[in-house]
Amino acid sequence: MKGKKILIILLIIYAFYSPLLIGAQTIKEFEAEIEKETKELEERKNKIAKNEAEVAEIKKNIISIEQRIKQMETEIANLEKEIEESNKQIEKKSEESKQIMTYYQIANGENAYLEYAFGATTITDMIYRMSIVEQLTEYNKQIMNELQELIRKNNARKKELTSKKEEQTKLKKDLQKEKERIDEDTASLKAGMPSIEERIKSNKEQRDNLKNMGCRDDEDIQACIYRKMQVEGSLPSTNGFYRPMEHGYITQGYGGYGGHLGMDFGSNNKSIDLYPVANGQVTATYYDNYGALVVKIRHNHNGRFIYSTYAHLRNFAVKSGQYVSYKTTIGKMGNTGYSFGPHLHLEITTCDWKSEGGGCTWATYQKSTRNPASYIELPSKWNNR
Repeated sequence: MKGKKILIILLIIYAFYSPLLIGAQTIKEFEAEIEKETKELEERKNKIAKNEAEVAEIKKNIISIEQRIKQMETEIANLEKEIEESNKQIEKKSEESKQIMTYYQIANGENAYLEYAFGATTITDMIYRMSIVEQLTEYNKQIMNELQELIRKNNARKKELTSKKEEQTKLKKDLQKEKERIDEDTASLKAGMPSIEERIKSNKEQRDNLKNMGCRDDEDIQACIYRKMQVEGSLPSTNGFYRPMEHGYITQGYGGYGGHLGMDFGSNNKSIDLYPVANGQVTATYYDNYGALVVKIRHNHNGRFIYSTYAHLRNFAVKSGQYVSYKTTIGKMGNTGYSFGPHLHLEITTCDWKSEGGGCTWATYQKSTRNPASYIELPSKWNNR
Protein backbone atom coordinates (compact mmCIF):
# COMPACT_ATOMS: atom_id res chain seq x y z
CA MET A 1 0.00 0.00 0.00
CA LYS A 2 2.86 2.35 0.92
CA GLY A 3 4.64 1.46 -2.34
CA LYS A 4 1.54 2.33 -4.36
CA LYS A 5 1.33 5.74 -2.69
CA ILE A 6 4.97 6.45 -3.51
CA LEU A 7 4.37 5.38 -7.12
CA ILE A 8 1.33 7.67 -7.38
CA ILE A 9 3.33 10.57 -5.93
CA LEU A 10 6.15 9.94 -8.41
CA LEU A 11 3.69 9.83 -11.28
CA ILE A 12 2.15 13.13 -10.18
CA ILE A 13 5.60 14.71 -9.91
CA TYR A 14 6.52 13.39 -13.37
CA ALA A 15 3.27 14.66 -14.86
CA PHE A 16 3.93 18.09 -13.38
CA TYR A 17 7.60 18.42 -14.28
CA SER A 18 7.81 16.40 -17.50
CA PRO A 19 6.85 19.40 -19.71
CA LEU A 20 9.87 21.22 -18.29
CA LEU A 21 12.15 18.27 -19.06
CA ILE A 22 11.20 17.90 -22.73
CA GLY A 23 14.24 18.79 -24.79
CA ALA A 24 16.71 17.87 -21.97
CA GLN A 25 19.78 16.27 -23.51
CA THR A 26 23.12 14.76 -22.60
CA ILE A 27 26.26 15.81 -24.52
CA LYS A 28 26.26 12.40 -26.21
CA GLU A 29 22.67 12.94 -27.42
CA PHE A 30 23.52 16.53 -28.29
CA GLU A 31 26.39 15.43 -30.56
CA ALA A 32 24.18 12.82 -32.23
CA GLU A 33 21.59 15.49 -32.93
CA ILE A 34 24.27 17.84 -34.29
CA GLU A 35 25.27 15.13 -36.77
CA LYS A 36 21.64 14.46 -37.71
CA GLU A 37 20.78 18.14 -38.02
CA THR A 38 23.90 18.88 -40.05
CA LYS A 39 22.84 16.21 -42.54
CA GLU A 40 19.25 17.49 -42.59
CA LEU A 41 20.41 21.07 -43.08
CA GLU A 42 22.67 20.07 -45.95
CA GLU A 43 19.70 18.31 -47.57
CA ARG A 44 17.66 21.49 -47.17
CA LYS A 45 20.52 23.50 -48.61
CA ASN A 46 20.64 21.21 -51.65
CA LYS A 47 16.85 21.43 -52.05
CA ILE A 48 16.97 25.24 -51.88
CA ALA A 49 19.81 25.29 -54.43
CA LYS A 50 17.78 23.00 -56.72
CA ASN A 51 14.72 25.23 -56.34
CA GLU A 52 16.77 28.33 -57.13
CA ALA A 53 18.20 26.64 -60.24
CA GLU A 54 14.66 25.71 -61.37
CA VAL A 55 13.46 29.26 -60.77
CA ALA A 56 16.42 30.62 -62.77
CA GLU A 57 15.51 28.31 -65.69
CA ILE A 58 11.85 29.31 -65.47
CA LYS A 59 12.79 32.99 -65.50
CA LYS A 60 14.92 32.32 -68.59
CA ASN A 61 11.98 30.58 -70.30
CA ILE A 62 9.60 33.40 -69.34
CA ILE A 63 11.95 35.96 -70.90
CA SER A 64 12.15 33.84 -74.08
CA ILE A 65 8.35 33.56 -74.20
CA GLU A 66 7.95 37.30 -73.67
CA GLN A 67 10.28 37.91 -76.61
CA ARG A 68 8.28 35.52 -78.81
CA ILE A 69 5.01 37.16 -77.75
CA LYS A 70 6.47 40.58 -78.56
CA GLN A 71 7.61 39.33 -81.98
CA MET A 72 4.15 37.89 -82.67
CA GLU A 73 2.50 41.14 -81.64
CA THR A 74 4.74 42.97 -84.13
CA GLU A 75 3.86 40.47 -86.88
CA ILE A 76 0.14 40.76 -86.10
CA ALA A 77 0.39 44.58 -86.22
CA ASN A 78 2.19 44.40 -89.60
CA LEU A 79 -0.39 41.96 -90.95
CA GLU A 80 -3.21 44.23 -89.83
CA LYS A 81 -1.55 47.07 -91.75
CA GLU A 82 -1.19 44.87 -94.84
CA ILE A 83 -4.83 43.78 -94.59
CA GLU A 84 -5.91 47.41 -94.21
CA GLU A 85 -3.82 48.42 -97.25
CA SER A 86 -5.17 45.51 -99.28
CA ASN A 87 -8.74 46.50 -98.38
CA LYS A 88 -8.02 50.03 -99.58
CA GLN A 89 -6.69 48.66 -102.88
CA ILE A 90 -9.74 46.42 -103.28
CA GLU A 91 -12.00 49.38 -102.64
CA LYS A 92 -10.08 51.40 -105.24
CA LYS A 93 -10.11 48.55 -107.75
CA SER A 94 -13.81 47.99 -107.13
CA GLU A 95 -14.49 51.60 -108.11
CA GLU A 96 -12.32 51.26 -111.20
CA SER A 97 -14.13 48.03 -112.06
CA LYS A 98 -17.49 49.76 -111.82
CA GLN A 99 -16.33 52.42 -114.23
CA ILE A 100 -14.96 49.83 -116.67
CA MET A 101 -18.16 47.82 -116.53
CA THR A 102 -20.13 51.01 -117.21
CA TYR A 103 -18.01 51.64 -120.28
CA TYR A 104 -18.43 48.02 -121.32
CA GLN A 105 -22.20 48.18 -121.03
CA ILE A 106 -22.29 51.40 -123.00
CA ALA A 107 -20.20 49.65 -125.65
CA ASN A 108 -23.18 47.39 -126.42
CA GLY A 109 -25.52 50.38 -126.99
CA GLU A 110 -26.14 52.75 -129.95
CA ASN A 111 -23.24 54.07 -132.05
CA ALA A 112 -24.04 57.62 -131.17
CA TYR A 113 -23.82 56.86 -127.43
CA LEU A 114 -20.61 54.94 -128.00
CA GLU A 115 -19.12 57.89 -129.79
CA TYR A 116 -20.24 60.13 -126.99
CA ALA A 117 -18.93 57.79 -124.28
CA PHE A 118 -15.59 56.96 -125.76
CA GLY A 119 -15.09 59.77 -128.22
CA ALA A 120 -14.51 57.26 -130.99
CA THR A 121 -14.66 58.70 -134.49
CA THR A 122 -14.60 55.37 -136.37
CA ILE A 123 -15.62 51.77 -135.85
CA THR A 124 -11.97 50.75 -135.99
CA ASP A 125 -11.24 53.15 -133.23
CA MET A 126 -14.17 51.75 -131.25
CA ILE A 127 -12.99 48.14 -131.70
CA TYR A 128 -9.59 49.16 -130.52
CA ARG A 129 -11.08 50.91 -127.55
CA MET A 130 -13.31 47.96 -126.68
CA SER A 131 -10.28 45.65 -126.84
CA ILE A 132 -8.58 47.87 -124.29
CA VAL A 133 -11.70 47.78 -122.10
CA GLU A 134 -11.81 43.96 -122.18
CA GLN A 135 -8.12 43.76 -121.29
CA LEU A 136 -8.57 46.19 -118.43
CA THR A 137 -11.53 44.21 -117.17
CA GLU A 138 -9.57 40.94 -117.20
CA TYR A 139 -6.60 42.60 -115.55
CA ASN A 140 -8.87 44.12 -112.95
CA LYS A 141 -10.39 40.71 -112.16
CA GLN A 142 -6.89 39.24 -111.76
CA ILE A 143 -5.79 42.02 -109.41
CA MET A 144 -9.00 41.67 -107.40
CA ASN A 145 -8.49 37.90 -107.08
CA GLU A 146 -4.87 38.39 -105.99
CA LEU A 147 -5.88 40.97 -103.39
CA GLN A 148 -8.65 38.72 -102.09
CA GLU A 149 -6.17 35.81 -101.80
CA LEU A 150 -3.67 38.05 -99.99
CA ILE A 151 -6.34 39.09 -97.49
CA ARG A 152 -7.35 35.44 -96.99
CA LYS A 153 -3.75 34.40 -96.32
CA ASN A 154 -3.13 37.39 -94.05
CA ASN A 155 -6.28 36.67 -92.05
CA ALA A 156 -5.28 33.01 -91.75
CA ARG A 157 -1.78 34.03 -90.62
CA LYS A 158 -3.23 36.54 -88.18
CA LYS A 159 -5.52 33.86 -86.75
CA GLU A 160 -2.58 31.46 -86.43
CA LEU A 161 -0.38 34.07 -84.73
CA THR A 162 -3.20 35.08 -82.37
CA SER A 163 -3.69 31.43 -81.42
CA LYS A 164 0.06 30.96 -80.83
CA LYS A 165 0.16 34.17 -78.81
CA GLU A 166 -2.64 32.87 -76.60
CA GLU A 167 -0.76 29.55 -76.16
CA GLN A 168 2.46 31.38 -75.24
CA THR A 169 0.57 33.67 -72.86
CA LYS A 170 -0.97 30.64 -71.14
CA LEU A 171 2.44 28.96 -70.97
CA LYS A 172 3.89 32.10 -69.43
CA LYS A 173 1.12 32.13 -66.78
CA ASP A 174 1.73 28.42 -66.04
CA LEU A 175 5.47 29.06 -65.66
CA GLN A 176 4.82 32.01 -63.37
CA LYS A 177 2.54 29.81 -61.21
CA GLU A 178 5.24 27.13 -61.07
CA LYS A 179 7.80 29.80 -60.12
CA GLU A 180 5.49 31.01 -57.34
CA ARG A 181 5.05 27.43 -56.10
CA ILE A 182 8.81 26.86 -56.00
CA ASP A 183 9.37 30.24 -54.33
CA GLU A 184 6.79 29.32 -51.67
CA ASP A 185 8.53 25.97 -51.15
CA THR A 186 11.88 27.74 -50.78
CA ALA A 187 10.34 30.27 -48.39
CA SER A 188 8.89 27.46 -46.26
CA LEU A 189 12.33 25.83 -46.14
CA LYS A 190 13.88 29.10 -45.00
CA ALA A 191 11.00 30.43 -42.89
CA GLY A 192 11.91 30.72 -39.23
CA MET A 193 15.11 28.84 -39.95
CA PRO A 194 18.45 30.35 -39.03
CA SER A 195 20.97 30.02 -41.83
CA ILE A 196 22.53 26.59 -42.24
CA GLU A 197 26.02 27.89 -41.53
CA GLU A 198 24.79 29.79 -38.46
CA ARG A 199 23.08 26.72 -36.99
CA ILE A 200 26.03 24.40 -37.54
CA LYS A 201 28.41 27.00 -36.08
CA SER A 202 26.17 27.55 -33.05
CA ASN A 203 25.77 23.81 -32.47
CA LYS A 204 29.52 23.25 -32.46
CA GLU A 205 30.13 26.24 -30.19
CA GLN A 206 27.48 24.96 -27.77
CA ARG A 207 29.05 21.49 -27.72
CA ASP A 208 32.55 22.86 -27.13
CA ASN A 209 31.28 25.22 -24.43
CA LEU A 210 29.50 22.38 -22.61
CA LYS A 211 32.65 20.25 -22.64
CA ASN A 212 34.73 23.18 -21.39
CA MET A 213 32.20 23.65 -18.56
CA GLY A 214 32.95 20.10 -17.49
CA CYS A 215 29.53 18.61 -18.24
CA ARG A 216 29.67 14.81 -18.34
CA ASP A 217 28.71 12.98 -21.53
CA ASP A 218 25.76 11.30 -19.81
CA GLU A 219 24.69 14.31 -17.69
CA ASP A 220 21.50 16.30 -18.36
CA ILE A 221 22.85 19.41 -20.07
CA GLN A 222 20.38 21.81 -18.48
CA ALA A 223 21.09 20.45 -15.00
CA CYS A 224 24.83 20.80 -15.65
CA ILE A 225 24.48 24.37 -16.92
CA TYR A 226 22.36 25.32 -13.92
CA ARG A 227 24.79 23.73 -11.48
CA LYS A 228 27.88 25.33 -13.03
CA MET A 229 26.35 28.79 -13.38
CA GLN A 230 25.04 28.77 -9.81
CA VAL A 231 28.58 28.04 -8.59
CA GLU A 232 30.26 30.65 -10.83
CA GLY A 233 27.73 33.42 -10.22
CA SER A 234 24.20 33.00 -9.02
CA LEU A 235 21.45 34.25 -11.31
CA PRO A 236 18.71 35.66 -9.07
CA SER A 237 15.57 33.56 -8.99
CA THR A 238 12.44 35.04 -10.45
CA ASN A 239 9.32 34.95 -8.35
CA GLY A 240 6.85 35.93 -11.01
CA PHE A 241 6.33 36.85 -14.65
CA TYR A 242 5.10 40.08 -16.16
CA ARG A 243 3.66 41.20 -19.47
CA PRO A 244 6.32 42.51 -21.86
CA MET A 245 4.64 45.93 -22.37
CA GLU A 246 2.48 48.34 -20.38
CA HIS A 247 -0.53 48.09 -22.67
CA GLY A 248 -1.19 45.81 -25.60
CA TYR A 249 -3.20 42.96 -27.06
CA ILE A 250 -2.67 39.49 -28.55
CA THR A 251 -2.45 39.37 -32.36
CA GLN A 252 -1.47 35.70 -32.77
CA GLY A 253 -1.56 32.81 -30.32
CA TYR A 254 0.90 30.05 -29.56
CA GLY A 255 1.02 27.16 -32.04
CA GLY A 256 3.66 24.91 -30.50
CA TYR A 257 6.23 22.72 -32.25
CA GLY A 258 5.61 22.72 -36.00
CA GLY A 259 3.51 25.89 -35.72
CA HIS A 260 3.87 29.39 -34.30
CA LEU A 261 6.63 28.98 -31.70
CA GLY A 262 5.55 31.94 -29.58
CA MET A 263 2.90 34.62 -29.25
CA ASP A 264 2.57 37.95 -31.07
CA PHE A 265 1.51 41.17 -29.38
CA GLY A 266 0.51 44.56 -30.74
CA SER A 267 -0.20 47.93 -29.17
CA ASN A 268 -1.87 51.21 -30.11
CA ASN A 269 1.55 52.76 -29.45
CA LYS A 270 3.56 51.36 -32.36
CA SER A 271 6.91 52.11 -30.69
CA ILE A 272 6.05 51.19 -27.10
CA ASP A 273 8.85 50.24 -24.67
CA LEU A 274 9.42 46.52 -24.17
CA TYR A 275 10.50 44.81 -20.93
CA PRO A 276 11.73 41.37 -19.82
CA VAL A 277 8.98 39.06 -18.65
CA ALA A 278 11.09 38.39 -15.53
CA ASN A 279 14.43 39.19 -13.88
CA GLY A 280 17.36 37.59 -15.68
CA GLN A 281 20.49 38.01 -17.77
CA VAL A 282 20.70 38.99 -21.45
CA THR A 283 22.38 36.11 -23.27
CA ALA A 284 22.26 37.40 -26.87
CA THR A 285 21.32 40.42 -29.01
CA TYR A 286 21.51 39.98 -32.78
CA TYR A 287 19.88 40.37 -36.20
CA ASP A 288 18.27 37.20 -37.55
CA ASN A 289 18.33 36.01 -41.18
CA TYR A 290 15.61 38.44 -42.20
CA GLY A 291 17.01 41.46 -40.34
CA ALA A 292 14.81 41.25 -37.24
CA LEU A 293 16.38 42.61 -34.04
CA VAL A 294 16.31 39.88 -31.39
CA VAL A 295 17.02 39.88 -27.63
CA LYS A 296 17.36 36.67 -25.57
CA ILE A 297 17.23 36.53 -21.76
CA ARG A 298 17.94 33.67 -19.31
CA HIS A 299 15.77 33.34 -16.18
CA ASN A 300 16.21 31.24 -13.03
CA HIS A 301 12.84 29.64 -12.33
CA ASN A 302 12.09 26.81 -9.89
CA GLY A 303 15.66 25.55 -9.90
CA ARG A 304 16.03 25.45 -13.69
CA PHE A 305 16.73 27.96 -16.43
CA ILE A 306 14.14 29.11 -18.89
CA TYR A 307 14.73 31.51 -21.78
CA SER A 308 12.65 34.32 -23.27
CA THR A 309 13.15 35.61 -26.82
CA TYR A 310 11.92 39.00 -28.09
CA ALA A 311 11.90 39.61 -31.86
CA HIS A 312 11.21 42.41 -34.39
CA LEU A 313 12.47 45.15 -32.03
CA ARG A 314 13.05 48.64 -33.38
CA ASN A 315 16.27 49.06 -31.38
CA PHE A 316 18.48 47.46 -28.71
CA ALA A 317 18.52 49.06 -25.24
CA VAL A 318 20.51 46.24 -23.58
CA LYS A 319 23.61 44.21 -24.41
CA SER A 320 24.66 40.60 -24.01
CA GLY A 321 25.79 39.70 -20.48
CA GLN A 322 23.76 42.48 -18.83
CA TYR A 323 21.63 41.62 -15.80
CA VAL A 324 18.11 43.00 -16.13
CA SER A 325 14.98 43.23 -14.03
CA TYR A 326 11.42 43.06 -15.23
CA LYS A 327 11.49 46.90 -15.17
CA THR A 328 14.50 47.25 -17.53
CA THR A 329 13.71 48.59 -21.01
CA ILE A 330 15.23 46.20 -23.57
CA GLY A 331 14.14 48.18 -26.63
CA LYS A 332 11.06 49.41 -28.47
CA MET A 333 8.47 47.43 -30.41
CA GLY A 334 9.31 47.48 -34.11
CA ASN A 335 8.73 46.05 -37.55
CA THR A 336 12.19 44.69 -38.38
CA GLY A 337 12.78 41.49 -40.33
CA TYR A 338 10.03 39.24 -41.68
CA SER A 339 7.16 41.31 -40.32
CA PHE A 340 3.93 42.84 -41.64
CA GLY A 341 3.52 45.58 -39.06
CA PRO A 342 4.91 46.73 -35.68
CA HIS A 343 4.55 43.93 -33.12
CA LEU A 344 6.47 41.83 -30.60
CA HIS A 345 7.07 38.11 -31.11
CA LEU A 346 7.73 36.46 -27.73
CA GLU A 347 9.00 32.90 -27.22
CA ILE A 348 9.59 31.07 -23.95
CA THR A 349 11.73 27.91 -23.98
CA THR A 350 13.47 25.54 -21.61
CA CYS A 351 16.77 25.76 -23.51
CA ASP A 352 18.31 27.99 -26.17
CA TRP A 353 20.21 27.34 -29.39
CA LYS A 354 21.71 30.83 -29.70
CA SER A 355 22.74 31.76 -26.16
CA GLU A 356 26.12 30.72 -24.80
CA GLY A 357 25.30 27.88 -22.44
CA GLY A 358 21.80 27.59 -23.90
CA GLY A 359 22.44 23.89 -24.21
CA CYS A 360 20.42 22.74 -27.24
CA THR A 361 20.32 22.60 -31.01
CA TRP A 362 17.75 24.46 -33.11
CA ALA A 363 15.71 21.26 -33.53
CA THR A 364 15.50 20.72 -29.77
CA TYR A 365 14.88 24.42 -29.20
CA GLN A 366 11.70 24.23 -31.30
CA LYS A 367 10.44 21.29 -29.23
CA SER A 368 11.30 23.12 -25.99
CA THR A 369 8.97 26.05 -26.63
CA ARG A 370 6.29 26.76 -24.03
CA ASN A 371 3.08 28.72 -24.25
CA PRO A 372 3.86 32.15 -22.72
CA ALA A 373 0.34 32.13 -21.27
CA SER A 374 1.49 29.25 -19.01
CA TYR A 375 3.77 31.72 -17.20
CA ILE A 376 2.16 35.12 -17.80
CA GLU A 377 -1.43 36.18 -17.28
CA LEU A 378 -2.34 37.30 -20.79
CA PRO A 379 -5.88 38.55 -21.40
CA SER A 380 -6.76 39.43 -24.99
CA LYS A 381 -6.12 43.09 -24.12
CA TRP A 382 -4.49 44.82 -21.12
CA ASN A 383 -3.53 48.26 -19.78
CA ASN A 384 -0.90 47.36 -17.16
CA ARG A 385 1.84 44.83 -16.62
